[in-house]
Amino acid sequence: MRPAHPRLVLGLHRSRHERSLLTAAADLGVTAIDTSSNYFSFHSHRVLAETAGDLLPEFTVSTKVGYFPAGNTSEHSLDPDRLRTALDDAFRDLGREPDLVFLHNPEHSLSHGPRAQRQDRLAAACSALADAAAAGLVGSWGISSWDPRPLADLAEPSLPRPDVLMVRAGLLVGGEILDASETLVSRWRPSALWGMSPFGGSTTEGVWKRFDPRVFVEAPQDCSRAQAAFRAAFHLPCVDAMAAGTNDAAHLEELSNSLTHEVNVAAIAQYRRLAARNGQRD
Repeated sequence: MRPAHPRLVLGLHRSRHERSLLTAAADLGVTAIDTSSNYFSFHSHRVLAETAGDLLPEFTVSTKVGYFPAGNTSEHSLDPDRLRTALDDAFRDLGREPDLVFLHNPEHSLSHGPRAQRQDRLAAACSALADAAAAGLVGSWGISSWDPRPLADLAEPSLPRPDVLMVRAGLLVGGEILDASETLVSRWRPSALWGMSPFGGSTTEGVWKRFDPRVFVEAPQDCSRAQAAFRAAFHLPCVDAMAAGTNDAAHLEELSNSLTHEVNVAAIAQYRRLAARNGQRD
């Protein structure tokens, strides 16, 4: 087995939750899994526990709460009682306490109402997870946000401080999202910042054929386009870990191998400056 890569997290969004992929991840030294209560049609926790079996203790497991079944669809809620029930369900279905639990996309329930009321709803939800961590029901807690802009307006030092923030990262993330993510970091000062969706959904999107991201690495001749885009994502914004979803063990190995490549920091800085200018013109 290779040394662990703490910066690469196997994401289970859209995953088939196959044991062969988990085995490949462990062999690569990828020892962190990220899932959510609503993944795999709200069955991810149970299916992961059944599929992984004796492999599961080899991984740290992060999950998310905030979405709940509602007939044939789902609904979002920041109600503290519902969040606490979701934590209990996660413990039961995983057969262990999660190492990290994120409040999932809280911005979905914070788009309407006076600012004070929205801030109170966020504070109550954060307190529910912080209390669970303090009681030892989960290892630690955090916030996962697809669009952190509403949160940047509400984040205050008086709110419970999340241990980890997870935000979108990569070359396809807009300047406003990057700025809001960095605002949250400066106000909340979490212990770690994680990235997600480094390819904007898929490595087969047309943009990756039209654009060569190898300009952002020091030795482009030794790096694939996917590897370069993945490495660049760690700097857009600067994150400590990256959750990447795949069903392909070879793709996971490609991403793992990318961690040895050096990033062209000057090229990243120039990209950020250009993105900022474009945002101002828009």
